[in-house]
Amino acid sequence: MERRKFLSRTVKVAAGATIAANFPMIVPASVFGKNAPSNLINVASIGCGRISVSHDMPAVARYSGARIRAVCDLDKNRAAAGPAAVRSNYEKAAPFNGGLKGDWKIDVYHDYKELLENKDIDAVHISLPDHQHAIVAVHAVNAGKDVYLQKPASLTIEEGRILSNAVTKSGRILQMGSQQRSIDPWPQFKRVCELVRNGRIGELKTVEVGLPGDPGGGNKMQMPVPSGLDFDSWLGATPEVYYTEDRVHSQDASMKGITSRPGWLRCEQFGAGMITGWGAHHIDTAHWGMGTELTGPVEIWGHAAFPTDDPDYKGLWDVHGIFRTEALYANGVHMTVSNELPNGVKFIGSEGWLWTTRGNYKVTDTDPVADNTGVKPIDASDPKILRSVIGPNEIHLYESSEQHANWLDCIKTRKAPSAPVEVGHRSCSACLLHHIAMKLKRKIYWNPENETFRNADNAATGMLSRPRRKKYDF
Repeated sequence: MERRKFLSRTVKVAAGATIAANFPMIVPASVFGKNAPSNLINVASIGCGRISVSHDMPAVARYSGARIRAVCDLDKNRAAAGPAAVRSNYEKAAPFNGGLKGDWKIDVYHDYKELLENKDIDAVHISLPDHQHAIVAVHAVNAGKDVYLQKPASLTIEEGRILSNAVTKSGRILQMGSQQRSIDPWPQFKRVCELVRNGRIGELKTVEVGLPGDPGGGNKMQMPVPSGLDFDSWLGATPEVYYTEDRVHSQDASMKGITSRPGWLRCEQFGAGMITGWGAHHIDTAHWGMGTELTGPVEIWGHAAFPTDDPDYKGLWDVHGIFRTEALYANGVHMTVSNELPNGVKFIGSEGWLWTTRGNYKVTDTDPVADNTGVKPIDASDPKILRSVIGPNEIHLYESSEQHANWLDCIKTRKAPSAPVEVGHRSCSACLLHHIAMKLKRKIYWNPENETFRNADNAATGMLSRPRRKKYDF
């Protein structure tokens, strides 16, 4: 039963019922305990694609104090499959959540704005294509919902600033999906960042970030829009273009189709490619270790190969492939980001180095991630560094068990989550600055304090934002 309806009915019963003294009312302990309906967090899943059903839904389902009550997707086939995906994830998570099976009514929506009007929904996780992240999240916090937002935070730096300001003004809890900040399932990232922040490798000099690149390809043939897909709304604020399946996602309604890697990830209209896809994770970790979470680089340069550089290219996908970009921070630390480096983050100091990675990790089998089999998830120039104990008076970074659980805990306590919106915005901004340098093929100079380019760089400034279709704007 929805918690507000439960409370309303409880009040009516209490006010109107007459109970004989010889027949005491027996109320289940669950009515007053931590999982009483009044304490439960009612969550909605906005997006029923691969990240939602394979990552966000399962994580929320492990939390006994929350219930996924609704799903939403512009693709009616995916929306229709949403309740079954929720229940399947609850059944799998039953050993962790006290036996919940998702056996309650789950509402289905196709328009997220209609979902946001539901006053019984307390929070939403937004598992949508990158171009929808910031706009949908702003609408959600303005509707009074707490938000778990998949990374990257935004399509452009301008949209990221709008998002951060809106969340701050609303007072809602927004957690970025930067799960490398939580110890489940990767405790090595926090450990390495704490060692770096506490000087175990001396003065930090260089950070190396290894990311994959994306190959070209994709079918450009125009196709009829599937009858169950609201394609215009799916495009959102981005320009109108014709439909082809490789521009959107698989129309295979099976779980294999839903969890396959979608084509939009490789189209610049909807994102920047791996520099934000994986970069939002690894550059965020780099910032965590550098202590630059609320700022950004001051100089950025580099190069990248784009499929469209070839005049004979016939494919659809146009995000960057092989690349190497570099950045300088105001504290003197130099960062290199490249597909030529091992996938992970390496901190190099005056007295040694520290390395961390997820290992041989993929979301799905189609992810273009290098084989990291045998690569240590955490390593150091000297094993003694890894055994070092962080003292009580040293820097201790935010302790988060699991990213979604931390979000749900913070909804109840109203404390800041492990990856708040401004931190997510700054990580995304750094990625997008690397992308701008790739596109301009020259050095750019950034002022992270006021988020403008120095030297009246009109070309770079023009890339801080993109035109947005008004009917889908903020």
